[in-house]
Amino acid sequence: MTLARGGVTRVGNCRRSGVCHRALADEVALTILADMRAAGTEALERVGSSPEDAWVGYVQRLVELDLGALSATLAEFVTDEISESVRDAQAQTLAGVEELLDAVRSAGIVRPDLDALELVLAIGLITRPLPDAIRAVTPDLAPRLVSIVLAGMRPS
Repeated sequence: MTLARGGVTRVGNCRRSGVCHRALADEVALTILADMRAAGTEALERVGSSPEDAWVGYVQRLVELDLGALSATLAEFVTDEISESVRDAQAQTLAGVEELLDAVRSAGIVRPDLDALELVLAIGLITRPLPDAIRAVTPDLAPRLVSIVLAGMRPS
């Protein structure tokens, strides 16, 4: 189980029990944002020697974090009421994503008009939970969409 799935399960259990606390939602969000920053730091360390591998590995790590499931669940709890700590962590995380994007743009791997928020939202959309019936007939949808998105991020 990925950390995001574990956090989503905890938030879901909290919701079902009727005792949901903003602190739990913050904890889950802060953990995922920290994981995203760690993935970005690791990718930046690798980008000098192998920019393509660093970039693809980073995008795959974001997919593994299940950003879509996290955002879908947390939206119910933090809409318009994101805590300052989560807001700060989001800003730090997006700055790190932008730093990595700058590095892979310089390596000629990513088009210049992609920004950090668009990347994170795209991965979130790809990994949003789907009904079981849809997943059953499209079991490879997320990996296929990731490869399509990666190809579309390349400069023309």
